[in-house]
Amino acid sequence: MQDPSPWWPVAVLAAGAGATYVWRGLGVALSGRLSPEDKLFDWVACVAYALLAGLIARMILLPSGPLAVLPLSDRAGAAILAFVMFFLLKRNLLLGIASGVLALMILAWARGGGV
Repeated sequence: MQDPSPWWPVAVLAAGAGATYVWRGLGVALSGRLSPEDKLFDWVACVAYALLAGLIARMILLPSGPLAVLPLSDRAGAAILAFVMFFLLKRNLLLGIASGVLALMILAWARGGGV
């Protein structure tokens, strides 16, 4: 059996860097022609929020891994608490998420599921 070429890691790294930097360069080249108030940016933002909402809903309704052990009421309650705290704490994302995580940990511990 023949040894693989010692250059294959460099080739893989160069291909990955090329694929990344081509799109970055294209973004820089086109950024001067795009307007942030354009309808395309609104659409992209809406799609991004929809994907995020779908992922959060999937984590609550169809979890996998350790989260699947907890009942739906605990997962939904922690998410609702995080959402409410986000608005009560003047849209502070860090404190909203922290309150939801803390609530989920307390509920898991109270049910004997551990964290």
